[in-house]
Amino acid sequence: MPTDPPIPDLPDDLEDEAEDLVLADEEDLPLDAAETPARLQAGTEVIRRFQQSLPDAPGVYRMFDAAGDVLYVGKAKSLKKRVASYVRGNGHTNRIARMISETTAMEFITTGTETEALLLEANLIKQLKPRFNVLLRDDKSFPYILITGDHVSPQLTKHRGARNRPGDYFGPFASVWAVNRTITALQRAFLLRTCTDSYYENRTRPCLLHQIRRCAGPCTGEVGHVEYARLAQQARDFLRGRASDVKKQLAADMQAAAEALEFETAARYRDRLAALSAIQASQDINPQGVEEADVFALHEEAGQFSVQVFFFRNHQNWGNRAYFPKADKSLAIEEILSQFIAQFYDDKPPPRLVLLSHEVEDAALLCEALSLRAGHKVELSAPKRGEKRDLVDHALQNAREALARRLSESSSQKSLLASLGTAFGIDRPIRRVEVYDNSHIMGTNAVGAMIVAGVNGFSKAHYRTFNIKSTDLTPGDDYAMMREVLHRRFSRLAKDAPRVEEADTPAPESEEAEGADDSMPAWPDLVLVDGGKGQLDIARSVLDELGIADVPLVGVAKGVDRDAGRETFIIPDRAPFRLPPRDPALYFVQRLRDEAHRFAIGTHRAKRKREFTKSPLDEIAGIGPARKRALLLHFGTAKAVSRASLEDLAKTPGVNQATARMVYDFFHEGRG
Repeated sequence: MPTDPPIPDLPDDLEDEAEDLVLADEEDLPLDAAETPARLQAGTEVIRRFQQSLPDAPGVYRMFDAAGDVLYVGKAKSLKKRVASYVRGNGHTNRIARMISETTAMEFITTGTETEALLLEANLIKQLKPRFNVLLRDDKSFPYILITGDHVSPQLTKHRGARNRPGDYFGPFASVWAVNRTITALQRAFLLRTCTDSYYENRTRPCLLHQIRRCAGPCTGEVGHVEYARLAQQARDFLRGRASDVKKQLAADMQAAAEALEFETAARYRDRLAALSAIQASQDINPQGVEEADVFALHEEAGQFSVQVFFFRNHQNWGNRAYFPKADKSLAIEEILSQFIAQFYDDKPPPRLVLLSHEVEDAALLCEALSLRAGHKVELSAPKRGEKRDLVDHALQNAREALARRLSESSSQKSLLASLGTAFGIDRPIRRVEVYDNSHIMGTNAVGAMIVAGVNGFSKAHYRTFNIKSTDLTPGDDYAMMREVLHRRFSRLAKDAPRVEEADTPAPESEEAEGADDSMPAWPDLVLVDGGKGQLDIARSVLDELGIADVPLVGVAKGVDRDAGRETFIIPDRAPFRLPPRDPALYFVQRLRDEAHRFAIGTHRAKRKREFTKSPLDEIAGIGPARKRALLLHFGTAKAVSRASLEDLAKTPGVNQATARMVYDFFHEGRG
């Protein structure tokens, strides 16, 4: 038996999460009939040896394979009893039997309560990514609205990620579009600034947003700090659900202004009231009896699953998001939904009410765990009637429709990928296509871009950008840029995910099993390079240098006058050719190429914009945001700072003699 793998270090907190559930593909595959008894017996004996010395206490267990990789992470109210269930010798599902057969070692962590075990299990699953668990793989976070609390004039902005900045956070919203729409309406209603602090502090006159009545103009004193703080507090009250109080106050102010014959002021209050009404009316469903809740609905069809999550805050619908868990058919819907919820709230606070389409197992345990994480009581409910049931039914309808669209799109996408294989002579199923393109202007701000497509369409989570780093590269040398991008991509890929020999890879035993495998592999089955023979030769030479010979390469040369539909395809050891004008594969390649071009151009423009807004002060080591702000406030511009004498720099509030010397030397003694 191999040495037990070490227990990995755990993070200090248990709040790390992602959003898309995927179960390991090999779970559906049966064991080889000749190997099953011996392998299953060996794994059972390993588990039995550990089980004999386990305590009758709650905790978390891990199963390891011969390579030391984690196969499965599970929780238990009693470790001894739970692990004993694996050594019964019969009654196991195919997934459990495979897991037992590959187990060569186990590790255990005891906890004080079963609730702690549930939270630790979710954290370890995210950290270790076991093959036989339900995994949360997408790390995108939900957007929030933030009203900052670290400035005399609070900023209204959208926020993602850790909540490190002081202020009030409102959300989650299902999409950035919903956040942007709400912020625009809040600007009209409360006239809060959305500009950055540095922009605010360098204004000498009101900006356009003040002119169109989207901002009160605190930066130039158009409104006093006391009145602006009142506006910010009204926005907080509105987002916290006290909309009626805010509207009553605005109505009273409007009436008072009208009675004082201040009709312009009254008109501004009228416009703000109209904006508040627009925010409330813009939601699709605004339940009167549900102030704060998340709604989860799960639908199953053709062995696939769809989960819809709706967010309700302050009696308003703040949007929804769809998930598509790929789970083993032996798992009950209730079990899948339970595991989904346990990991969904790993990095976000749950609301006081969670509405479900199905009764979940361990509901009381989940309530206790979520309450512990949130710091307040959380209720899980599967309503049977009334307004809450209507919300669940609406979410269930969306889950049903989303899954139907996904099944249709997946079938179409698989057909297009098959047509690519036929067109380019690839005799194996294509599950991952990578397309590479470069973007620059006369060699400046050069970037490389990689987009990825698979059986579920474009996979934006796998897109990558490459800042061209070569110092000896001739500006505008597309060949050299492509060489650098491909070398960095495939050398890293070969290091992180070494190729597995075909003989060592278990093949699906049926077409149905093979068709069900729609996960995104690490290695591409086809690489498209935007360019002609020269670009393709560069790509081929890079792969040859790295010893990679089994990745199909295709160059896509633009047609005459860059006309779409007249592209020429170049494949090694094959004469250049074109596809028929109405070939679906041709249209698909055009979509892939256009998406790569869009992504590369967008990345290049973003990099160029950052260069335009870069200040010379950013390059001075030891000058942080506070001192940079102090210098700009004192001198007005970076150019004025560069011309200032050492004595004048030292007189800047917040800048000491050493910092003044550092800034002076930077501008007067070179940057070397």
